[in-house]
Amino acid sequence: MIDIHFSPLARRRWNRFKAHRRGYIALWIFALLFGISLFAEGISNDRPLLARYQGELFFPIFVSYPETRFGGIFETEADYRDPFITEKLSTEGAWAIFPPNPHRYDTINTRLRQPAPAPPSAENYLGTDDRGRDVLARLIYGFRLSVLFALALTAVGVALGIVAGAVQGYFGGRLDLWMQRFTEIWGSMPELYLLIIFSGIFNPSLGLLLILLSLFGWMGLADYVRAEFFRGRGLTYVKAAKALGVTDGAIIFRHLLPNALTPVITFLPFRISGAVLALTSLDFLGLGVPPETPSLGELLRQGKANIEAWWLSLTTFLVLVGMMLLLNFIGEALRDAMDPRRQ
Repeated sequence: MIDIHFSPLARRRWNRFKAHRRGYIALWIFALLFGISLFAEGISNDRPLLARYQGELFFPIFVSYPETRFGGIFETEADYRDPFITEKLSTEGAWAIFPPNPHRYDTINTRLRQPAPAPPSAENYLGTDDRGRDVLARLIYGFRLSVLFALALTAVGVALGIVAGAVQGYFGGRLDLWMQRFTEIWGSMPELYLLIIFSGIFNPSLGLLLILLSLFGWMGLADYVRAEFFRGRGLTYVKAAKALGVTDGAIIFRHLLPNALTPVITFLPFRISGAVLALTSLDFLGLGVPPETPSLGELLRQGKANIEAWWLSLTTFLVLVGMMLLLNFIGEALRDAMDPRRQ
């Protein structure tokens, strides 16, 4: 059995975090929703989880089978919404188990009783968008995409901010002066205009969006880390480490950085929520991910274009509000737990 020991300070902070009931519950709810979204293919998919035909078991959710495996004549991938395949899987001894929501984010319902966007029904629980795609499926996949993108953007921004702030605060002098001037010039660049220009030159993609937003997302955090290193480099234990011949890298990462992480950790939930809103806003403006990618911003844009389809805007708005509230509650609890003045 592995026994994990926490320092007294970490244990006190964790206890203070748990004492903040709203933030502690929000953390578990957000973790649960994110964990469920990671298995979106098993929750919302137009492929069966498990199927049996002619005494053989199939796992369509993991493997693409040709139509010939189910009595068809084509070697193309089987379409499990096709009446022919449906009939074959309904014969004696054959069956199929579908996910709770039998639609993928790109599944187009061709049997709608009215033109798309169609309102909520027994077949599409939250209705369809203007292309006949299931809204619930796009919300599930869009939620996962938003959180994963926000986590990646936050991780890259935090890493760049820590490195830049640590170098400036520890070495100071001309290096700090030149890096500050560079930060001021770089921060004055019109970020939105650059996104528009690059979106016109390159095909929209998550990778391009991550790179562009990461180039601007580190500066605010670097200022906090720089201030903490300025304060810490004059302390007695740092001077003693230098006198003993400890390398600058060891002093930065072993001694100064752990004490400078308090503002970094405190701002993490708020940075994640900001990254989610940034992706949603860019997708709403058409500057984010490709159109076929499930996105909360793309659903909001469809809601704006289809005012009568209230289910598009309302459901997406509720998902965004719920996500922001959970992250803000977590951030408040984390801020109180990391504050040494609070008991």
